[in-house]
Amino acid sequence: MRHIGPIRLDQRMLTKNTKRSWLYCFVIKRAIDFSAALTVAVLLSPLIAVVAILIRIRLGSPVLFRQPRAGLNNQVFHVCKFRSMTDERDPDGNLLPDEVRLTSFGKTLRKLSLDELPQLWNVIRGDMSLIGPRPLLVRYLDRYSDEQIRRHEVRPGITGWAQVNGRNEIDWNKKFQLDVEYVDNCTFLMDVKIVLQTIVCLITRDGISASDHATMPEFMGNSSS
Repeated sequence: MRHIGPIRLDQRMLTKNTKRSWLYCFVIKRAIDFSAALTVAVLLSPLIAVVAILIRIRLGSPVLFRQPRAGLNNQVFHVCKFRSMTDERDPDGNLLPDEVRLTSFGKTLRKLSLDELPQLWNVIRGDMSLIGPRPLLVRYLDRYSDEQIRRHEVRPGITGWAQVNGRNEIDWNKKFQLDVEYVDNCTFLMDVKIVLQTIVCLITRDGISASDHATMPEFMGNSSS
């Protein structure tokens, strides 16, 4: 198992174009993320409250699902989402497969992306950005190639380049290729393009699930992806 250390950028080694990209990705974009996420959270607070109440009635407690994920520089944080699955277990106490625990109500939450709303808090905290590679499981860190792990050079996002280009319908290799492509081309105009395409994806509901899976199969490494 190879050691995965944090990614550090030495500003003395940055080119002019890279410095411009760094300024946007880590200064300007962070200011936009904070103000936009706070504004959206306030405006959608009635909807967030209604969804929380419905989850409490339909699925019980807890209303929120919190899970460790790998973020910027491989640092671990807890992502917040609304629950969309039950806690049903087999006789041995193991959780049943996602396909079994995902209810019709949960599927509706996912189709409308309402389960993602609590991640606005992650954006406000600075764990995430509105736009960036999706935050994935911590155990994946040792399974990435040296190129794929570059997806952690920017903050993870609620939506991103891979999400508007197939979401869960594309395989892991293509998803990571798009993630790294975003890292290398992170600009204000690209983010605007992703926002507009995200709106289209929400309307058409494309790419919610992978074939024969509730979401995506687990990434086991490049030999099996």
